[in-house]
Amino acid sequence: MTVLALDLGTTTGWAYGADERGLRCGFWRLKVGRYDTVSMRYVRFERHLDELHKLVGFRHVVYEEVRKHRGTDAAHIYGGLQATLLRWCETRGVPCEGVPVGTIKKHWTGKGNASKDHMRAAADERGYAHSGDENEIDALALAHWYVAEHQASSPEIEELLK
Repeated sequence: MTVLALDLGTTTGWAYGADERGLRCGFWRLKVGRYDTVSMRYVRFERHLDELHKLVGFRHVVYEEVRKHRGTDAAHIYGGLQATLLRWCETRGVPCEGVPVGTIKKHWTGKGNASKDHMRAAADERGYAHSGDENEIDALALAHWYVAEHQASSPEIEELLK
């Protein structure tokens, strides 16, 4: 089963795949321009979701569940993206779940409070191609976590991956 993993923010990292070897990743810049309305960030995000879903056909979405933000703007942007994502998934019948940041970091590096450099080094050690963007790497780590968790716990998924 193909999963889409997202690190929500002005630069939203994404990764998708059905097994650890086949994960692909990237990022979307969702910054609004001078003449854009604030809502354009969410319209663009939804378009990206539509395009990727059409291309990949992911059947599950996971996102990095952030509880502390650097500032008010970051919290508002995250909340808007989260609401857009949850509505998008709900209207299409795509299961969606948030995963705490510490869970992702512990899986990827062995430390729940790993730095961005440690996250990047773990991606490199595993041999993943990435741009170096921290959001992309976080999404990749999240997709890796999802695949590892669900391969270990579901014989049906293991059968699909063969």
